[in-house]
Amino acid sequence: MYINKAMVFGNLTRDPELRALPSGAQVCSFSIATNRTYKKTDGTKAEEVEFHNIVVFGRQAETCAQYLKKGSSAYVEGRIKTRSWEKEGVKQYKTEINADTVQFGPRSSGGGAPSAARDVSEAPQVAPKEDAIDYPAEDINPDDIPF
Repeated sequence: MYINKAMVFGNLTRDPELRALPSGAQVCSFSIATNRTYKKTDGTKAEEVEFHNIVVFGRQAETCAQYLKKGSSAYVEGRIKTRSWEKEGVKQYKTEINADTVQFGPRSSGGGAPSAARDVSEAPQVAPKEDAIDYPAEDINPDDIPF
């Protein structure tokens, strides 16, 4: 068995672009930025940003174009696909995530998508600003574990 699955949660870097295929099907494309903060070997903090190209088809493409905009957060599940074409004699490549599911993230301002269109129920948790992880003071009782 082979698995091709991608899951990203981040913010849109540009407004979604809705187009129609020659068959009449709708396709929406946008880009999502994800970041990762880590500590280098010398102890300094560093941040790394990745940009992901997302492609959505059908009715979900129309919904994404209607409710998402630059800066919106979204969770995307799909499969990785690399397209290739030739431009001026040079082979070009583009890697994209073909979305199966798009869930809209929380909105910071009022208004927005109806509750049926929004699938994320709570805001993402933010990591503490300190260097150390703040664990709860309570102990776990092994008798409370169900297995």
